[in-house]
Amino acid sequence: MHKALWVGKTGLHAQDMKLATISNNMANASTTGFKKDRAVFEDLIYQVQRQPGAQTTQNTQLPSGLQLGTGVRTVGTQKLFTQGDLNTTEQPLDMAINGRGFFQILMPDGNIAYTRDGTFHINAEGQVVNASGYLLEPDVQVPDQTRTITVGADGIVTAVADNDNIPFEIGQIDIVDFVNPAGLQAIGGNLFLETAASGQAQLGVPSLDGFGAIIQGALETSNVTIVEEMVNMISTQRAYEMNSKVVSTADQMLGFLNQNL
Repeated sequence: MHKALWVGKTGLHAQDMKLATISNNMANASTTGFKKDRAVFEDLIYQVQRQPGAQTTQNTQLPSGLQLGTGVRTVGTQKLFTQGDLNTTEQPLDMAINGRGFFQILMPDGNIAYTRDGTFHINAEGQVVNASGYLLEPDVQVPDQTRTITVGADGIVTAVADNDNIPFEIGQIDIVDFVNPAGLQAIGGNLFLETAASGQAQLGVPSLDGFGAIIQGALETSNVTIVEEMVNMISTQRAYEMNSKVVSTADQMLGFLNQNL
């Protein structure tokens, strides 16, 4: 196979993967707490035909040698955990983390998942749950006939009953952080799982010891910037076109040889 055909093919595949990453970012531009991805590439193995530094005579060396690259591949996608904008909703169970940290969600299988999506609700048993009905961890139980709920910046949850004006504490929301949040495994539903790459979850109190503060009545928006993604999409399209031109040119060269030899 002509070398340029193979190299062009790897370039087409890499740009296709990048476009898929960009399209997922744009599709989630309005997803609460979403963190955008970026595709990471690396060049493939080189065919070294003349070693750099090899002796050409007893007193001279090759300054650069002859190394032919074999293309590119997508080595991974990286989550970018930059802070999204905070939008005020005035809903008492909407919460945003201003800074580092994740809410803990108890999954049906007993494992703990993590999220930046602070859209919470109350289920039929008075427990605070996310949009999928999974329990917030630690469990917060809202008593019957509760008039108002207040969540402090440090995660302390207090309530006021209909027949009383004295607030009383009903729970504490703890958040966790990771040494490498980009190493978390995204499982959909705005949820992440701990992995060996992320490190173990570090439990903390909101607004203390470097953890973010909880903002009640607000939600963190996606950190996707539409204009930036549009520019990335255009550059990806042009790179795809150039790689397809390489494939077309290599095909024309092979066709010329077939016709003239």
